[in-house]
Amino acid sequence: MNKDKKKNIFLVGPMGAGKSTIGRGLSKLLNMQFYDSDIEIEKRTGADIDWVFEVEGESEFRIREEKIINELTNKKGIILATGGGSILSSKSRDFLFSRGTVVYLRATVNEQFNRTKIDKKRPLLSNNNNKNKKILHDLFQIRDPLYKNISHIIIDTYNKKVKSIISDIIYYIRTSNLLN
Repeated sequence: MNKDKKKNIFLVGPMGAGKSTIGRGLSKLLNMQFYDSDIEIEKRTGADIDWVFEVEGESEFRIREEKIINELTNKKGIILATGGGSILSSKSRDFLFSRGTVVYLRATVNEQFNRTKIDKKRPLLSNNNNKNKKILHDLFQIRDPLYKNISHIIIDTYNKKVKSIISDIIYYIRTSNLLN
């Protein structure tokens, strides 16, 4: 199938849900170009996300992120892994929802905590694991309704292997005729 005819697939969800890993796997299986909005920001700024976040502040970072998401969602036949907070922008939510199939990779707070506790490149998390569980919980309370609101498909990632999650996404997309 011509990749220009394929619909975009956009992965949303909290940090630690596996958006980048799942996106790369989907990209290979579906022969579609993969992008990660955080990596695109890093390429253009020449700095890590946490540094950009710290220097510019969250609000300026979100403006930069919104521009990248607008640009990437205008491409055809791509898979895009978004940053966990990208859905805080109503414009980004509109871009995602209207320009492709949005897949919400839903992860429990405990799962996020376990997956992010060794990763030091998470600008909203601290070096204090006790604090991080509360931060993740608070972020989930705010963001979960936003993820749900724009999602065409919701996939629970709890206790699932990457291959299983990818298979689930492909199954739902094909049976719902959301790929073309």
